[in-house]
Amino acid sequence: MEKEERYIEKLKEWEEKVLKRSLEVLPEKGEFRTLSGIEIKRFYSPLDLKDFDYFEKLGYPGEYPFTRGIHPTMYRSRLWTFREFSGFGDAIETNRRLKYLLEHGETGLSIAFDYPTLLGLDADNPLTRGEFGKAGVAINTLEDMQLMFDGIPLKDISTSMTINGPAAMIWAFYILTGESQGAKWCDLRGTIQNDILKEYMAQKSFIFPPEPSLKLVIDTIEFGSKELPLWNPISISGYHIREAGATAVQELAFTLANGLTYVEKAVERGLDVDDFAPRLSFFFDAHIDFFEEIAKFRAARRIWAKEMKRRFNPKKERSLWLRFHTQTAGVSLTAQQPENNIIRTTIEAMAAVLGGTQSLHTNSMDEAWALPSEKAVMIALRTQQIIGEESGIPNTVDPLAGSYYVEWLTDKIEEEVYRYFEKIEGIGGVIKGIRSGFFQREIAESAYRYQKDLEDMKRVLVGVNKYKIEERLEIPILKVPDELEERHLSRLKRYKENRDPLKVNDSLRSLQRNADEKNLMPYIIDAIRSRATLGEIVISLKEIWGEYIEPVIY
Repeated sequence: MEKEERYIEKLKEWEEKVLKRSLEVLPEKGEFRTLSGIEIKRFYSPLDLKDFDYFEKLGYPGEYPFTRGIHPTMYRSRLWTFREFSGFGDAIETNRRLKYLLEHGETGLSIAFDYPTLLGLDADNPLTRGEFGKAGVAINTLEDMQLMFDGIPLKDISTSMTINGPAAMIWAFYILTGESQGAKWCDLRGTIQNDILKEYMAQKSFIFPPEPSLKLVIDTIEFGSKELPLWNPISISGYHIREAGATAVQELAFTLANGLTYVEKAVERGLDVDDFAPRLSFFFDAHIDFFEEIAKFRAARRIWAKEMKRRFNPKKERSLWLRFHTQTAGVSLTAQQPENNIIRTTIEAMAAVLGGTQSLHTNSMDEAWALPSEKAVMIALRTQQIIGEESGIPNTVDPLAGSYYVEWLTDKIEEEVYRYFEKIEGIGGVIKGIRSGFFQREIAESAYRYQKDLEDMKRVLVGVNKYKIEERLEIPILKVPDELEERHLSRLKRYKENRDPLKVNDSLRSLQRNADEKNLMPYIIDAIRSRATLGEIVISLKEIWGEYIEPVIY
């Protein structure tokens, strides 16, 4: 108490003798808030952490509550996995890009799929016209997946695939591709995103209604826990929630609420939490507000560990771990002065590393225009390598721990997340919140406030609302040639012609008969062995489950 009184006394003295005189000469400008709207004080001191308990809030690295990281030595033993998002056009072209990245030091693959594939549509469906390969690779068949990984031994590489509505089918393609290379299922490593709840909230590439979609996700978690022990069957994703306009606090609150919903449903299925929780993974956005992002990642680990322990009481310590992949913020990139995006991405990547990520994707400078060119993606990869091997940032674990500001902000974000947990519980949980439009409204309102702040110059976006210049774009833009679509369609046509249609139909009928009661992964794998396509499997399930039409939300 004497020490606290001394701090207060010295603070008053400083305010009167030093601060007052300074403000008369140099008054402060405007408000100081994080992107989440948290008001930031002039500075932080021990007075802001009066009741701070080191072991309750921090502990040592690799121990509960894991605020400082899930591993005792973090990057001193092994750097995070370097990933660059890859995938455009057809499987053959994407294979070439994957090999290019591996040759230049990438340590894990990350696959983007085009929008028709995200919606479970084959490229010969009329609805896909004009969208082939534009935002990722088109994968419709087992042959497509085999071509994409031709010459890349899947038993030796970790692969992350950003797919949600048809994630179970894409995963089955991958499993059988590994099998065709001679890999055992138990040796395959990687992640399918498979987070359908955030699709209804943010990205909107859902297919089926929420309830059967959630059932399909639990099918994959159950199947993975039994058959693919090294695979992460879900990457619970805040990234797309943030990209849709959510704040850091909303991103964290909604993502963790989704994660706890998946765990709850898996336990209801009869799974032991310790059999699947260690393979759950997360995916977060690293935005431009440097300290808020670091605090967000630290708070994420602590909240998840506390809630898993409180709600499910697992026996394994690993069941409390929040392991996460990070991608720098695509929404922070600008088409204007695109070279500025290199600096933005570097700041965001540093925040991810200081926050303790296990895997990192750095965006390329030209992604506000198109899929990244080879030069742009090389710069993005080199950004990670420089942070990892030149900067010195990885030399010590959680280097900002003990900062009055960072610890206060970590606590504040945790406090705000729990406020959202109370709201979500009050409306009946995540599924009811989706159907009522709660999450969608919250995100839309945050996006509106951010845009209004830019227009009112309350926030600066360099090159957009300040420091603008007239310029001619000199960055080469990657375009998907029309012949790639023609090549893909020809291959798809041959694939369908060279198969036994009776076997295909029998496997799809079996899938439909068991859609509501059984774990569908074995039936999906059987359908793919019979040479059914992605679109055919999805259509079969649509006939049973229907399609989800989002209600109009005001």
